[in-house]
Amino acid sequence: MRKDFSRSTLVRLLGDWAPVPAPDARQDFAQRLSQWVGVADAITLHAAHQASRPARARRPAAAPAATARQLQALLQRVRADLAAAVTARPEPPPPNPRDRQAPAVPEPADEADAGFAPHRQRYLELQRQMALRVEALRGQVRQALEQASPALAQLAAFDAVLEPMLAAREQGLLGTVPLVLERRFEALRTAAQADEPPASPSSGGWRHTFAQDLRAALLAELEQRLQPVIGMIEALDHQLETQG
Repeated sequence: MRKDFSRSTLVRLLGDWAPVPAPDARQDFAQRLSQWVGVADAITLHAAHQASRPARARRPAAAPAATARQLQALLQRVRADLAAAVTARPEPPPPNPRDRQAPAVPEPADEADAGFAPHRQRYLELQRQMALRVEALRGQVRQALEQASPALAQLAAFDAVLEPMLAAREQGLLGTVPLVLERRFEALRTAAQADEPPASPSSGGWRHTFAQDLRAALLAELEQRLQPVIGMIEALDHQLETQG
């Protein structure tokens, strides 16, 4: 039996919609890590570790509870804003002032006739919004950790090195999500055209099913992008607990 309890929600969703062969179980952690971090990257990480060590003896250890509360509130606000953007009903494009007649709001059938293109455009735009907001949040959390304690300052320094190091590979992998969703879109539409019974008679049709899938993928990706931020905030919370 495959053990996939450690897989993220996003990975589980994509695996359900477009199954792929399981990774080679013979690869150990170091082999899998080498696909993300090369020799040059390892040298950069080592240099960051060495550079942060002298600060350990000079900086006072203090992690104020107010900072933790502020970061938690900031995290929740960014998460709520982006989740609201994901769940909002797509708005029609603004009318062109040069047009004599404003374009009509597209009906669901029109969206289906347009194919996957409008959904791809919306997904890419929401990905862009998530990337900008989470990147800014991540930088703010690092700044707070730098002032909290020597150990947390070291964690912030490592994250500052890791973020650009892993960004290209992360962007490439997240860029495949719309491709999987397009396959899901086509599969649902083909099944409906073939008069196959829907998975749930009360689901509202295949377009409603796909809209739910699209929303689930975006929310799962949001949580995936927030993981480094959540981890740093949890490290701050843990230090507060141990100091108390």
